[in-house]
Amino acid sequence: MTETEPQFNQWYEENTEVDELLRDAEANEAERHDELSLRPQYLREYIGQTPLKDELSVYIAAAKQREEALDHVLLFGPPGLGKTTLAMIIANEMGVHIKTTSGPAIEKPGDLVALLNELEPGDILFIDEIHRMPTNIEEMMYSAMEDYFVDIMVGQGPTARAVHFPLPPFTLIGATTRPGMLSKPLRDRFGIINALQFYTPEELQHIVVRTADILHAPVKPEGAYEVALRSRGTPRIANRLLKRVRDFAQVQGKQAIDKEIVRVGLDKLRVDNRGLDETDHKFLDTMIAYYHGGPVGLNTIAANIGEEAETLESMVEPYLLQIGFLQRTPRGRVVTQAAYEHLGVPYQEELS
Repeated sequence: MTETEPQFNQWYEENTEVDELLRDAEANEAERHDELSLRPQYLREYIGQTPLKDELSVYIAAAKQREEALDHVLLFGPPGLGKTTLAMIIANEMGVHIKTTSGPAIEKPGDLVALLNELEPGDILFIDEIHRMPTNIEEMMYSAMEDYFVDIMVGQGPTARAVHFPLPPFTLIGATTRPGMLSKPLRDRFGIINALQFYTPEELQHIVVRTADILHAPVKPEGAYEVALRSRGTPRIANRLLKRVRDFAQVQGKQAIDKEIVRVGLDKLRVDNRGLDETDHKFLDTMIAYYHGGPVGLNTIAANIGEEAETLESMVEPYLLQIGFLQRTPRGRVVTQAAYEHLGVPYQEELS
């Protein structure tokens, strides 16, 4: 035992609620059980994101050949594209354990040390919403990521002093929907940085068929494709819509989920044939009705429809931009002619 270990152990016990963290982890694990059962376990099972998979397979193979921890990984993109799933796949491919948390959950240094203390050499720490970590926690991560140590303060007042606590080589996988909010010092410490892209309807169709098989819910190819078309290019949404359509098919006595029941079910859920839901329609309709299609600021739109601007920016805008229904300009957001045509509204030129 080193000279500093008793001091660290005392500090650790006083500054972390390990039992509470473990109880929360167990509760979250139970809640996610159904979702996890739908997740692919290895890269060969993962549908879509082919360029990213090809890159990761090289990095993983090289790290395993050198018997080293994989370099730190940053994954970014809109919600529901598979960032958490990829983190778990990387752990499986590397043959190591993974600890998961989120940026807002790490409130003080003790929370971070509690997580790092559980890691074995080569293990993975996955932090979702990493852009929301407190500044003091982020600064602790610099030395942990680069040199595998943290310095912690033991004692209070005049007797307080820093204790150097070494860490085993580990991999940090950070996931974020807002990479621009990451500080440059933190971003620069990631060796592997990749963006996840929206999925094609064909890729989502394969995901829907796979999920339906796991759920023992027979689906016809055209039914799976219709779900895919309305899933906003996002696997999480595709799986959620499939589950709801399965309910409609079961209640109506359908032997398999076909195109007709998908249309009936998703029309009831107010999800149109381009995947736009009620919030999307409110977003576009408000811009057209009150601001002649724009340009208009995001905060103004948020106030009009009763949503947080951050929610609209991360959950609504990316898909509308992707399909060409919205444009960002220096003066604000503008509804495109394609959106007018989709909504069946006569096109208006933007405000001067």
